[in-house]
Amino acid sequence: MLKTRIITAVILALLLLLVLFVLPDAWWTGLAVAVVIQGTLEWSKLSRLSGRGAYIYTALTLLVMLALVWFDASHTEMAQVLPHLLVYAVSALLWLIIVPTWLIVGWKVENPLLMCLVGWAVLIPTGLAMMDLHDVSPWVLLFVMCLVWVADIGAYFAGRKFGKNKLAPSISPGKTWEGVAGGMLGVTVYVLVVKALGHSSGQGVILPLLLLASWWWVGLAVIGDLFESA
Repeated sequence: MLKTRIITAVILALLLLLVLFVLPDAWWTGLAVAVVIQGTLEWSKLSRLSGRGAYIYTALTLLVMLALVWFDASHTEMAQVLPHLLVYAVSALLWLIIVPTWLIVGWKVENPLLMCLVGWAVLIPTGLAMMDLHDVSPWVLLFVMCLVWVADIGAYFAGRKFGKNKLAPSISPGKTWEGVAGGMLGVTVYVLVVKALGHSSGQGVILPLLLLASWWWVGLAVIGDLFESA
């Protein structure tokens, strides 16, 4: 199983690098939209949508993403700032306030429409961030994605090897504090290596700030995992 995962990961990584650095920007935009649509299909299951409802939800999501792509293509960067900030503000509100409250209170949302709206607040900012970070620099985008992967890998192996103390047993029994520590340790080593190599994606940022931002990112990833399991 692990060997299959590694082979699959290597193949996908090579394809990702091809789209990220070699092919025209439109390919990355298409990939970002595809990621959002795939996420929408999965979210439809979480929302318990019927077949027709899932198709409608997916079609509407596709229209929203295409509208964002069209807007960015037909407007200057200055004109894009406010709409993009509004999208990210919704995302920040969700992850910093709504989701933590959701987990603490233990909400059980039965309304599919509300779940669909939450899905948009999760997925659309993700797709937009993929496109915006690519515009900033493909290297910055790769740095951020690797940060997430390293945290996930570190958490997986640390949790599997040392996991004893449950993080949130009522929400996700499989997650442990040791896994969280492994993720934190992994991203710490990753950031230190990037800075030591002097790569452009880590330059111009003070190391303590970069570490704090990376740990904060891992914290949000943990919250996201718990939210998906709730």
